Amino acid sequence: MPNRPSDPETTDDEPRDAGANADGPNDDSGPDPAANADAEEPEIPADVRRYARFTKMDGAAYDRVNGFLRDRTYVTAREWAIARLCADFRTETGVEMTKIGENLPELVPFMTDTYSPQAVNQARSSFDDKVTKSGATFLYGAMSGFYTAEELDDLMYEVTEVAKFLLEVEGADLAVSEELDVEDRISEVMRDVRRSSEQLRAEETGHDHDVCPHCGEKLE
Repeated sequence: MPNRPSDPETTDDEPRDAGANADGPNDDSGPDPAANADAEEPEIPADVRRYARFTKMDGAAYDRVNGFLRDRTYVTAREWAIARLCADFRTETGVEMTKIGENLPELVPFMTDTYSPQAVNQARSSFDDKVTKSGATFLYGAMSGFYTAEELDDLMYEVTEVAKFLLEVEGADLAVSEELDVEDRISEVMRDVRRSSEQLRAEETGHDHDVCPHCGEKLE
């Protein structure tokens, strides 16, 4: 299991809680007691009150969560949180981006500001772009022949551990048997990818990559 970071970390391209919609008062006269008495707190939707995905992150600072993710993935804390929320608050008509943005601090402990629907959409789009690029990089590495089958297994184990940790932080309860089953299926898929890519390269180059070009012995 990956360890939580011991020190807060910030990045140049990721402010502490980007996309906020807060506007401060223009004067320093202080709050108006009469206005406060008449003002009503906005009602929090029932499904927002029930939402418990990130309860394990209570008390965590945004910078610390962001630092952990940036050390191990290409996504930021806000992109991770909002991608999860977009999946959980999807209806037949689409994602409830307004609800997500307006209730972001209630839904995610380390997010302190509300977001506009446009900011929610931008964060989700950024997450999608990074997953696509990361996936292409990983799949190319797996198909290129740069790694042996054993090295691919080791690589898959490492990245799977990080992914499982994030799922557990979100509140998923993964049984040991389920974890092992998922790891076995992923390993088998990666072995199929490697075998298929070897056959493809052999067809294109006329060289059988399962056989040593020098001695003719079958490669393990």
